[in-house]
Amino acid sequence: MPDLDLNALSFSELKQLQKDVDKAIGTYETRRRAEAKAELESRAKELGFSLSDLLEGPAARKRVSVPKYRNPADPEQTWTGRGRKPGWIAEALAQGKPIEDFEI
Repeated sequence: MPDLDLNALSFSELKQLQKDVDKAIGTYETRRRAEAKAELESRAKELGFSLSDLLEGPAARKRVSVPKYRNPADPEQTWTGRGRKPGWIAEALAQGKPIEDFEI
């Protein structure tokens, strides 16, 4: 670090220096993170990868639940059998109807 004679600076220069130091402190972590990321990207490129290829991993598959039950009164209403029971199922079960009556 260069030697800085603070006694040789004017009041306005000291205030500006203070602002510059506060800004440097505030952005220190961001700058360090950017440097680390650049270093990792460079190393990944040397190995024939992009950094995002290494971090993201295999594409996540989203599971799509297939409906198992259908409302006979309204065929548009279906239920997968997972989660909270829809009102039409709960009502039918409360009336004593077996759930098998609603299977698709």
